[in-house]
Amino acid sequence: MGNSVKRVLFVNSEIMPFLPETPVSRIGRYLPQGIQERKKEIRAFMPRYGCINERKNQLHEVIRLSGMNIIIGDVDSPLVIKVASISSARIQVYFVDNDDFFKRKQLAFDADGKFFEDNGQRAVFFARGVLETVKKLRWAPDIVHCQGWISHLVPIYLKKVYNNDPIFAESKIVTSLYDETAGMTFPPEFKDTVKCGGIQDKDLELLEDPDGINLAELAASYSDGVIYGSGSLDGKLVKFCEGLAVPKLAFDEESVASGRYIDEYDGFYQQL
Repeated sequence: MGNSVKRVLFVNSEIMPFLPETPVSRIGRYLPQGIQERKKEIRAFMPRYGCINERKNQLHEVIRLSGMNIIIGDVDSPLVIKVASISSARIQVYFVDNDDFFKRKQLAFDADGKFFEDNGQRAVFFARGVLETVKKLRWAPDIVHCQGWISHLVPIYLKKVYNNDPIFAESKIVTSLYDETAGMTFPPEFKDTVKCGGIQDKDLELLEDPDGINLAELAASYSDGVIYGSGSLDGKLVKFCEGLAVPKLAFDEESVASGRYIDEYDGFYQQL
């Protein structure tokens, strides 16, 4: 895209300080700030998990963006959008909320370490909720950067459902992959849950035996660029990504630790 990247949409599973520090939440916090400081417009989204204290973090509902229903199968689920600021970074974060999907305190696993049975529906709701909200904002991103497993359906929806929407017609998709997929197993009907718009069975062959690795592969396969966000990614996932004819950015622990990765990611956006 050369120097034409002016707007970057970040779709995150975790962002500090709303959640504890992890590799995903740390980059979710500092990357948007760094890209904004490099003279880009940014928007950042994450789920409004039940463990996030709304009063402490001063979340408030954005009425003009809420009120839509996301249909998953035969169920209409109301979409609520909230917003909060990270004042030290001068950025706002939009939160996708719904009591059925995000009221619980845990993120993806219950207190016994079991992956929530409805995590597939949660990922569908989050992805479509983000994209519908960006449409309402009438804000056309040049780059859509997805981080964390719950964002992994965004690429296929952009390529297969929203591809003719003028808001996303020129958007390039970047997916960052992390070592977070252990224990993630989705029910067999997950593939049918994902379907909407122009998505066909052949587009979802990677989800025949759905787990966290296959979902990450699906995200990578519909992305225009892949970033390795961890030095210990599953070997099967890395081998799959290396077979894709898209640019890849290798993981560099020192670069992440020093903050140099922000310039590297910015340069990666420009080459797509």
